[in-house]
Amino acid sequence: MHCPYCGFSDTKVIDSRLIAEGQQIRRRRECPSCNERFTTFETAELLMPRVIKQKNNSREPFDEHKLREGLYRSLEKRPVGEEEIETRRVEVSSQLAELHSRVTTNTKEIMSAAASQHAEQNKEIQKLHNEINLRIGVLEKWRHVLIGGSIVIGFLLHKFIDFT
Repeated sequence: MHCPYCGFSDTKVIDSRLIAEGQQIRRRRECPSCNERFTTFETAELLMPRVIKQKNNSREPFDEHKLREGLYRSLEKRPVGEEEIETRRVEVSSQLAELHSRVTTNTKEIMSAAASQHAEQNKEIQKLHNEINLRIGVLEKWRHVLIGGSIVIGFLLHKFIDFT
């Protein structure tokens, strides 16, 4: 981890604690170069949904940094500790990830059901198409029989009946 004060590349971990019900690790670090101390937070990176911006309805990836900054800004004059803010941020993020997971799972299930229903409908349409083609074939045969019969009847009428 680089020091945010002097940029030194190797910092020393002084203290590590689990916070936010074990969802996050808070580490106190010290820079051996400038002796400054700072805090880092580590969380697992989850696949988060895209969010819709209110200004122009465009979509952008969920940004935990914006959530953190918003929480700090809204609670800066209140007696709320840093750990409690991080706990709430992790709760919001995990609830959002859970909701996204459920929506994604439901969407996949719906798409799968729609695909199988679509396949069944295509089979039914193909059966109807085949039946119609069969009936058209039968009608074509009868048409040929009728045309041939009318030619024969016309020939017989012309040959044996005198129309004068």
